[in-house]
Amino acid sequence: MSSFTLTDLGLTASDGTQIFQPISTTFGPHRTGLVGANGSGKTSLLRVMAGELPPSSGTLSRPTSIGYLKQDEFAHSLQSIADLFGMKDQLNVLERAANGTATIEELGAADWTLETRLEHALSRVGLDAPSTAILSELSGGQRTRAGLAALLFGEPDALLLDEPTNHLDTEARKAIMDVIGAWPGCVVVASHDRSLLDMMDTIVEIGRSGTRTYGGNFQHYETVRTAERDAAKAALDRTARDLKATHARARKAAERKARSDRQGRSHRASGSQSKILLNAARDRSEGSDASSARIRSRQLETAEAAVEAAQGAVDIVQALVMDVPPSGLAANKDVLSVIGLCFGYSPGIPVLAGVHLNIRGPERIAVRGRNGSGKSTLLGCITGALSAQSGDVSVKVESAFLDQDATVLRDEETVLEALMRLDPDAYENDARASLARFRFRGRDAEQPIGHLSGGQKLRAALACTLGRSDPCQLLILDEPTNHLDIETVEVLEAALQSYDGALLVVSHDEHFLTRIDISRTVEL
Repeated sequence: MSSFTLTDLGLTASDGTQIFQPISTTFGPHRTGLVGANGSGKTSLLRVMAGELPPSSGTLSRPTSIGYLKQDEFAHSLQSIADLFGMKDQLNVLERAANGTATIEELGAADWTLETRLEHALSRVGLDAPSTAILSELSGGQRTRAGLAALLFGEPDALLLDEPTNHLDTEARKAIMDVIGAWPGCVVVASHDRSLLDMMDTIVEIGRSGTRTYGGNFQHYETVRTAERDAAKAALDRTARDLKATHARARKAAERKARSDRQGRSHRASGSQSKILLNAARDRSEGSDASSARIRSRQLETAEAAVEAAQGAVDIVQALVMDVPPSGLAANKDVLSVIGLCFGYSPGIPVLAGVHLNIRGPERIAVRGRNGSGKSTLLGCITGALSAQSGDVSVKVESAFLDQDATVLRDEETVLEALMRLDPDAYENDARASLARFRFRGRDAEQPIGHLSGGQKLRAALACTLGRSDPCQLLILDEPTNHLDIETVEVLEAALQSYDGALLVVSHDEHFLTRIDISRTVEL
């Protein structure tokens, strides 16, 4: 069996917090993309499906053997690639055989195809590294590829992959996608990578009200989701109008009754009609009014229930809109000059050699290259975090740097304190007004950075870099979309589309680069 069947599967934290709503669905023998906002429970669901976490409720039927790839699982591991594959002892036997020191028993049990099969497994994921390489000394992308290669080598019935393309360059991403595309059984991929999700056969969205399944790839999912949201918003607008009209009718009826009551009191006071006739008219009116009031009450209840149901159907957070202040960068202004830049971490081993780069006006430039080609090193030299060994780097405008981990922020400070630290000349009222443009209003600005979600932290970093009293005219970004959910990436894209300064971006996210209108690419 290569399918997962979940029946009312729920997970609750030790403090009673519900990590995800009970889920009933099936992940069949095809490619499924698992999407949802940061914190929606995607990783926790994969851990339950892999058998690492017991569910709090419901049942789970799963394949016999499962390959589970976590996010950067081996960042601090002292194991080698051979350890990861479980082959270290067997490879040692082959090494002793080559040296002539193996015993007769070892030679008889030796797997002479092992090294070839190991090399083939690594080549499938585009990894060129020796089996003795220590995992913690590899890049994040290399560790991901090594982990996936080890899973494939074990030939499991199903694969569970958590953000498998994070930190990977274009070539490595293609290798991973080729593997996933050729996988014959069940594979469930939690990812924010829209290119990878476009390869899926099914998209499962996990949210506040459970999961929803969409047949087709991510592009189809986006189309259907947009149509559903438009329909839900239209229904909400319609029911809100109906409720307003119902209130208006009730108000007019109340006004008519008030006028009728005043007239009745006036006739009674004047004595122009007999009290018997007036009392009869009053009784009929009160009976009619009571009946009408009950009808209006039911109509109001129905209209209010319809509005509540329509609001629940929308079930989305209002789209974030970041009001990015203008930078005032002139079209002919020299922004950045890099001439003959050379840098290396070890003597005689250059990472950058003779790099030239010039930016004038609001250009939007992407820096591309394989993992290890020096992209982040170049940004480090430009921002001053690294000192060039030769050549010249000159930043001619106010600039700001934002990396994928938002290291410009400190976990112990609040959002307001972060902006005040980075913009010491700003008054608190001005700082609060600036943060409000990025949706940090009132007490939201007093949240500690360490308590923010990934998307909120990115938004805070943008507020602290783009919302300063002296606007930056050059924004330098290093893999800004890593760790962000799709909706937050779309918010970032919208913010950068409205930014009128210059952009220098390192990213392997093709969708992201296209949507922020990159005008020029520099290859390293």
